[in-house]
Amino acid sequence: MLKKIIARNNITMHGTGSKSMFLVHGYGCDQNMWRFIIPQLKDEYKIILIDLVGSGKSDENSYDLDKYSSLDGYADDIIEICDALNLEDICLVGHSVSAMIGLLTAIKRPSLFKKLIMICPSPRYINSEDYFGGFSQNDIDNLMETLDSNYLGWSSAMAPVIMGNADRPELAAELEESFCQNNPEIARHFAKVTFLGDNRSDLKKLTTDTLIIQSNTDAIASIKVGQFVHDNIADSKLVVLETTGHCPHLSDPNQTVEAMKQYLT
Repeated sequence: MLKKIIARNNITMHGTGSKSMFLVHGYGCDQNMWRFIIPQLKDEYKIILIDLVGSGKSDENSYDLDKYSSLDGYADDIIEICDALNLEDICLVGHSVSAMIGLLTAIKRPSLFKKLIMICPSPRYINSEDYFGGFSQNDIDNLMETLDSNYLGWSSAMAPVIMGNADRPELAAELEESFCQNNPEIARHFAKVTFLGDNRSDLKKLTTDTLIIQSNTDAIASIKVGQFVHDNIADSKLVVLETTGHCPHLSDPNQTVEAMKQYLT
């Protein structure tokens, strides 16, 4: 059973520390996106990395359209992995959509997790009368239309927007390559679950001690969104980094790790 779970999520482990840290990548990415922060944490933590099913080197055959029609399917996978590896008192770190997957995981099994770190989270991308998510319904409809008709074109156009840091085009190129390695049909399905989802009501259910790390400039999840998440999670902490883009763990790993370490100590 453990072998099957390891293969399904391409689980790898790093570090020699006595505490457990579980890192979960964002949409269209894979575990390689954490490579710059691992060296700074591996002495203190045993670090567990996964590829979400349908991403990276996970087992694509395990992708079930019904199971993964909501983020709960991914949350269930994480709980299953934690149980199979006998992990406890875990610090769960989720980037972007995986911040919401982490939220749902910690709500389902709060006893497993000691800390939750959300990097650039968004519980809802679409604006409403009393909420700013950053995108109109029309924006998201157009995004979905482009994804359906031209996934490679969408990847090429969106990667620089998501990554920011126009002066470092290699970062956007890496993200685009990561998008393009995924099965377009799965990527489109996961995009709908990600960009049409609404986890705002779940924020108040969380009891795990939480840190929100936010980029100062982020075209996907603005400071306003980070502030909303902070305001709706009891006793959470919010740190705004002097960084640009939606992937500070890639574009500025030192600032990201510093915020994590300050919180964890």
